[in-house]
Parts: sequence; C-alpha cells; structure tokens
Amino acid sequence: MIVFRPGVRFAFSHPAHCVAFGFGAGLSPWAPGTAGTLLAWLIFWIAEGVPAAPALLCVAVFFALGVWVCDVTGRHLGIADHGAMVWDEVVAFLLVLVVIPDQLEWQAAAFVLFRFFDIAKPPPIRWLEARFKGGFGVMVDDLLAAGYTLLVLAAAQRFFL
Repeated sequence: MIVFRPGVRFAFSHPAHCVAFGFGAGLSPWAPGTAGTLLAWLIFWIAEGVPAAPALLCVAVFFALGVWVCDVTGRHLGIADHGAMVWDEVVAFLLVLVVIPDQLEWQAAAFVLFRFFDIAKPPPIRWLEARFKGGFGVMVDDLLAAGYTLLVLAAAQRFFL
C-alpha cells in the first residue's frame, strides 16, 4: 500500500493546509504527530505568562479553526485524517499545557502521556474517531486524549504527590 506523502508545495498552497500541517511540522518524515505536539510546547513557551482564561479562549478558537482547516485539507488530500495534519495535536496539547502546573516535570509527563493516549486510542477515542467525520472528527479524538492525560495527571497529583 502506497501512502500519499504531501510535500512543502501542498502544505503551503492554501492557508488551511498550512495551519493543518502545523506550519510544516506535519511534514516530518518521522512521527509527525510528535512533531505537532512539540510545536504546541514551543507555542506555549513563546506565549508564557498569558493568563489561563485568555489562553483557554485561544485554545477554543484554535479548536474551531482546526475543524475548518482539517476539513478543507482532508478533502483536498482525499484522506479525512491524514497523518501530516497535526493541528489536532497542537490544539489538544496546548489545552493540557494551559491546565497543568507550569513546571518542566509536569510538562514532560504530560507530553509522554498525551502521545501515549493519542497513539493507543483507548476507548472511546477510536469509537469517536470512527463516528465523527470531517474536521470535527479529526479534532475531537485528540481532545479526548488530552482529557485522559489530564485525568491521569490529576490522579497522580491527588494520590502520589
């Protein structure tokens, strides 16, 4: 089976593609979802000091934007949830970073947990991914992976720290 690998020309041929591909992070030949998650971490560090309420509002706007850009890009690719589309990882991990303590240890643990849940897709993530189509379907499964990440971190804080 040959998998279509879009290149730089496709990624920057339309504003929606550019955002959906995480401004190029999704073009990584190895683990593009991880590259998108690292992009979220970089964005968070650049925006350090933004209070939680405006940051959460930005995440909500980024989610709504993601529904559109992932829908457009998926249709143009002919693959609804192409692996190079990483805006879903960016938005979901930004949500996690806004909520958790602003300490490197928490961020690193969140990174590992989020990548695990995003890759493993425990129930009902895989069900949601199959149930919802288009841009919303692309975005919602990563939001649930972020939720699982936050639950595990909250439990760790409550019971072990």
